[in-house]
Amino acid sequence: MRDFACPNCGQRLAFENSLCLSCRSAVGFDPALMAFVVVGPDGVVQDPNPPRRMCANLHRSACNWVVADADGNELCLSDRLTRTLPPHDDTEAMAAYADAEQAKRRLMVELLELGLPVVGRDEDPENGLAFDLKSSRDEQVLTGHANGLITLNLAEGDDVHREQLRISMGEPYRTVLGHFRHEIGHYFFFTLIGTGPLRADFEELFGDPDASYQDALDRHYSEGAPAGWESDYVSSYATMHPAEDWAESFAHYLHIRDTVDTAAAFGFAPSGAALDRNLPGEAGFDRLIQLWLPLSWSLNMINRSMGHKDLYPFVLPPKVLTKMKLVHRAVEAVPAS
Repeated sequence: MRDFACPNCGQRLAFENSLCLSCRSAVGFDPALMAFVVVGPDGVVQDPNPPRRMCANLHRSACNWVVADADGNELCLSDRLTRTLPPHDDTEAMAAYADAEQAKRRLMVELLELGLPVVGRDEDPENGLAFDLKSSRDEQVLTGHANGLITLNLAEGDDVHREQLRISMGEPYRTVLGHFRHEIGHYFFFTLIGTGPLRADFEELFGDPDASYQDALDRHYSEGAPAGWESDYVSSYATMHPAEDWAESFAHYLHIRDTVDTAAAFGFAPSGAALDRNLPGEAGFDRLIQLWLPLSWSLNMINRSMGHKDLYPFVLPPKVLTKMKLVHRAVEAVPAS
């Protein structure tokens, strides 16, 4: 994530800001520019080239993105991908919905920066990307992915609920953004791997993605992860099925690129280190990991200095890095738009 500034006064802005606390200007994030713009009291961007206005979900999902008038949409790219949201009378879920949308916008920026295709259901009704952000107040909701549809149980936004699940499932890390990055990995398997030229490399590293998922699920929850899994997998959950191994590897690739990019923006890593697609080939991936390993170690030590758990509580053995290198190859193979 970049280091943003108010275009009116130069004050630093967080990615989530819709108001500059220095000059009190209303601001909106323009994903086409990857920068903030000043917005008038009518919600219209003051620079009229091109005409833009605030997303209509400013107050419902705290969306601070702007929409080009030429798009003919009231909602921004990220909010348009949401197919289902909770009932308005479910106040807890609506608050969690706004937080989930905020995490989703962070995901969308990274996908756009990496040049990954974001195709919604309006373009591909059967397999296009869509999100169901659902309350579990009145029904059981399972977080997961199916044919481009990502479902999130909004109870994951509750710290107590999420921490209880993390402990019960033996996970070192669990966040809403992490869920999105994992589930989007499933979506991009079909986009980046599928039956294309990288399929054979995928099967060599991850296994057969068409193996019975139900059998793998039953085996994982009855027997657990195999002994010594730490040398080949980034997490115990990744051991369940090749599809989950890929999704976990994809999620960690996004974790690393975004964190290195943010560190570079704030002077903790060399500038231009991550998201601007200047890391081609295996050497580019090796460079990314060379940046990441000392950075993650130092961030973990800083967290410990504040009495917190490690920011990145994972080990990346050679086999895991080889898997992530395939993710890198697949991402880099997407033609620049």
